[in-house]
Amino acid sequence: MSETIVAIGTRKGLWIARSTDRQAWSLEGPHFLMGEVAAAAIDTRESRRSVLAGVKSWHWGPTVQASEDGGRTWTESAERSVAFPTDTDTALERVWQLTPDPNDSDIVWAGVEPHALFRSTDRGATYELVRGLWEHPHRPAWEPGFGGGAVHTIVPEPGDPQRLLVAMSAGGVYRSADAGRTWAPSNPGIRAYFMPDNEYPEYGQCVHKVARGVDGELFAQNHKGVYRSDDGGVTWDSIAAGLPTDFGFAILAHPRRAGTVWNIPVADDGERIPPGARLQVQRSEDSGRTWREQSKGLPSESYTCVLRDAAALDTADPVGLYFGTRNGDVFVSLDEGDLFARIATQLPDVLVVRAAQLD
Repeated sequence: MSETIVAIGTRKGLWIARSTDRQAWSLEGPHFLMGEVAAAAIDTRESRRSVLAGVKSWHWGPTVQASEDGGRTWTESAERSVAFPTDTDTALERVWQLTPDPNDSDIVWAGVEPHALFRSTDRGATYELVRGLWEHPHRPAWEPGFGGGAVHTIVPEPGDPQRLLVAMSAGGVYRSADAGRTWAPSNPGIRAYFMPDNEYPEYGQCVHKVARGVDGELFAQNHKGVYRSDDGGVTWDSIAAGLPTDFGFAILAHPRRAGTVWNIPVADDGERIPPGARLQVQRSEDSGRTWREQSKGLPSESYTCVLRDAAALDTADPVGLYFGTRNGDVFVSLDEGDLFARIATQLPDVLVVRAAQLD
């Protein structure tokens, strides 16, 4: 029997929500109690049921833990499966992103803090530093954002294993056309208001998240700014008009319907609460030219926040939309945002949400 699973990583462990109909949910956990889980991935390539979790233990440090049965049991290891080579004289702080590559069923990418990218060729068991990004001449100038300095977004291009995009705080968007050997900044049109001498620099933008649309469009939520790229990230145009605020963390693109994108706005970069204290999602069906609010079923008096990786889509029809908040609630919509229901509550601060259908 197929099931939908939702991996929920928090400040104090990982929970797995399960459902066979996306209506009734069971909640399992916590796994890795008191471990910070800032990254998770569900690998369904070749009919796998694998779940990967980037866990920061205050005893063992940061590791990647794996489950082969949809998160029911875990093969735990104290080994640092992601570790900087000794010649870098650098220690891993945490794993921020785990991304299975759509072009190669054995490759998993890991984005980490401090700013670096790792590549696994054995489905996430071991990882090797991507030297091309680590040795980029811009790297010493990349500043840590409020949440730390990390590669937090990895966007492979389906159908072209040579092309890869990453984003980081605060360095901006970088693209590779040779499978990660060389990298170029890719930020034209993205404003960095906090740089008074040059608000449109070559690099240094504080990107919060990038999502790829089904037809190749890219959508970016920045630290004040929402953008679309129609040319693979070469240039960017603002699509913030019509949104209640241009600040936020999460952005999602429909896996099948071109031009459909969701944004979860945050009132201000200082306040970090929903606009008007009303938790809401903004949806566009025309690539960000117009937006409409979706908030039915969400609390109208809310002072929480949704972080960059605490939102996800499944691949069902209609698509399920999931997000978790900093006060430990997790919501789902089975009609692509028109109505939300709560599937978990009173969890620790939610850092990452990932959803998938398992056969």
